[in-house]
Amino acid sequence: MQSAITFKTVIIAILGGAVPAMMWLWFWLKQEDADDKEPIGLVILSVVMGAVIVIIAIGLEKFSADFITTHVYQVITWASIEELLKFAAVAVVVFGSREIDRPIDYPMYFIATALGFAALENVLFLLRPLSVESTVVGLLTGNLRFLGSTLLHSIASGMIGSALGLAFYSGRFLKFIYAIFGIIFAITLHSVFNFFIMEGSGENFLQVFGFIWIVAIINILIFEKLKRMAPPEDLVIIQNIQH
Repeated sequence: MQSAITFKTVIIAILGGAVPAMMWLWFWLKQEDADDKEPIGLVILSVVMGAVIVIIAIGLEKFSADFITTHVYQVITWASIEELLKFAAVAVVVFGSREIDRPIDYPMYFIATALGFAALENVLFLLRPLSVESTVVGLLTGNLRFLGSTLLHSIASGMIGSALGLAFYSGRFLKFIYAIFGIIFAITLHSVFNFFIMEGSGENFLQVFGFIWIVAIINILIFEKLKRMAPPEDLVIIQNIQH
């Protein structure tokens, strides 16, 4: 069976890969208060940046494969590359921005960037099975990625954002510590998922998938805490003086 990427193939890959990711983005953004949403332009920019770094990630992962040949170390390295690149993308777009004025803002932009990454990754992943006319296989794969990989990207990066949110009213050193712990958690979660699902036989799918959903629920509970966090009294006084 000959492989061929046609216009129809690309459209189906986009619908099967990018649309589910955007549905997840809609779901996560709905976790914010309705009266204080993020600027749509900045959200879109975050999504685009997330998609752009997929190309960089592919290059770095191929480069690292020439030096790291052990399977387990490859999985951890690739997960690290993706999570660190997503962190860098968020840093470029919103770190220092006046739009980051509440603890909940951090995870929203991390999730938007992660889902931009997942969207393009899904499209590229679907193009291969669809290009050999295995449409059913491609769409089934897309559904599995919608349920698994796409959610993974959003909650892994979301936990980094949540960590920064929890340290929102803290000093720089504590923010740095929280960020490190968030990144380590994201890489660990990403590595476990890749090892057992993406790189393995998939026989542990239900266990890993269930764990991911547990983390997702924990993330939502953290969001509720972030939305209720208030600045310390001394910080409120300083803000009132500045205004």
